[in-house]
Amino acid sequence: METKMNPHNKMEYPPMHTTEHILNQTMIQIFGCERSKNSHIERRKSKCDYILTTAPTPEQMQIVEDKVNEIIRQNLPITVSYTNINEVPECIDLSKLPQDVSQTLRLVSVGNYDICACIGEHINNTSEIGIFKIISYNFEDCKLRVRFKLV
Repeated sequence: METKMNPHNKMEYPPMHTTEHILNQTMIQIFGCERSKNSHIERRKSKCDYILTTAPTPEQMQIVEDKVNEIIRQNLPITVSYTNINEVPECIDLSKLPQDVSQTLRLVSVGNYDICACIGEHINNTSEIGIFKIISYNFEDCKLRVRFKLV
């Protein structure tokens, strides 16, 4: 029996896309927010939006950058597994999935640091990423936009 998956219509830059996963988990841990619901991931620079109740301090944003780089330096494996949508662990946010999502979900893990449902392209190990750098960020109407690149 063949597994039916939803089609993927984007072509991400795998190191940057994998970094988005790490950034999302870092934001969850530091600010207690949800994963980014609005992101634009490109080779040269990317951005993610997060809903926060208060503006982060420059010190907090430096902590985010430092933590993402700490995770990258751990040379964590990126692994893929498949599961039935009815058997997804509670810790996995399914709110970004389309209404016509397939019964089989692809889960992408960054070591033991992050796991989420994702159909995008990824690297094999965080050692392939490079250095994460926050270019800029702004906070307006409870939305934090983080712009970043890899160097």
